[in-house]
Amino acid sequence: MQSLSLSAARSGRPVPHRDPAWLGRLFWCGAGLVLLWPLLVATEFRPWLLLAPDSLRVSGQFIASFWPLALAPDFLWLLAQDTWRTVAMASAGVTLALGLAVPLTLLSTRVLSVSALSGRMAPGSFWLRQAVRAVLIVLRSVPELVWALVFVRVVGLGPTAGVLAIALTYGGMLGKVYGEILESSDTHAADTLLRNGAGRTQAFFYGLLPTCAAELTSYTVYRWECAIRSSVVLGFVGAGGLGQQMDNAMKMFNGGEVATLLLVFVALVALADRASAWLRKVLG
Repeated sequence: MQSLSLSAARSGRPVPHRDPAWLGRLFWCGAGLVLLWPLLVATEFRPWLLLAPDSLRVSGQFIASFWPLALAPDFLWLLAQDTWRTVAMASAGVTLALGLAVPLTLLSTRVLSVSALSGRMAPGSFWLRQAVRAVLIVLRSVPELVWALVFVRVVGLGPTAGVLAIALTYGGMLGKVYGEILESSDTHAADTLLRNGAGRTQAFFYGLLPTCAAELTSYTVYRWECAIRSSVVLGFVGAGGLGQQMDNAMKMFNGGEVATLLLVFVALVALADRASAWLRKVLG
């Protein structure tokens, strides 16, 4: 609005007192609400039920049970063990996901294809790229909770099922986003290396990675943070960790333990956020 006023003042025209695009914005906001309404009806979205007297009474009783926090020594020791198990599950799952995502990214990224330098990718390379992209779609389309339910039946209860579930789903997510980051970056150095006889791996490490390292690292740490939250959810289906403790506390209506567990979740997410900021600063 300030730039509009300056341009109007320079041209000698009167300064408009109303946004000239308000009618279009109003139309599109109304159209969005019209399209959103059937979705709200289909999902039976009725937020006013939260303010019903019975809902407020039950919610108030449950929140009131959060205090005092559960700080018994035996519970804190169990909490420390499960926290370490949760972090280990998320870290191992993301590490395996990296081992899956990196080679799939190298195969599916167009800017690393030698045959694409001429403007048209060779048929073999094109169909290989499409097959790899299909694999990434399948991996990320299946939620980690579903993978966990499958692996619990295969390998039994415990963190192994959670690690494998995170590895498959996050491998697909990382592979897709890594490819988008690489293809949207400055590809001049990679193209030059490929035209002068360098291989796909060399073009990645010396042409693309130096310019994308900070963004790739930031997204990877963010996915590690998401993996911590996922590992908590996976605990509800038998993958162990803090999720299993949360499930037990909820079933026993032990609000003090629930509150302590929630505080640990917040601390873990804050730790991941600080780690991401530190890595961006180091690589930036």
